[in-house]
Amino acid sequence: EVQLVESGGGLVQPGGSLRLSCVASGFTFSSYGMVWVRQAPGKGLEWVSTINTGGAYTTYAESVQGRFTISRDNAKNTLYLRMNSLRPDDTAVYYCAKMVLSEYDYWGQGTQVTVSS
Repeated sequence: EVQLVESGGGLVQPGGSLRLSCVASGFTFSSYGMVWVRQAPGKGLEWVSTINTGGAYTTYAESVQGRFTISRDNAKNTLYLRMNSLRPDDTAVYYCAKMVLSEYDYWGQGTQVTVSS
């Protein structure tokens, strides 16, 4: 059974940092690209970042470019999202998802990130 379990969310002040983790099981993690997607209150899903199987290729949404860093540890079956210089408009539920070609076939349950003073 494929499982993706996110953690690391919480309440942080503007300008602060958080690191999200996503632990994968039930599939060969190192064989699949992974993504982070977020959903702000009352809004639709927004793609945040993608990483390829080996971790050498990453892409980011313009809204997070230069502030967020995606990475992965294939030995630990874990995906990360380091978020710096957080802003109130980064407030959202953050999801990790497994990629198959250009689609996301499995999702985690999400972790809440709230940026507020």
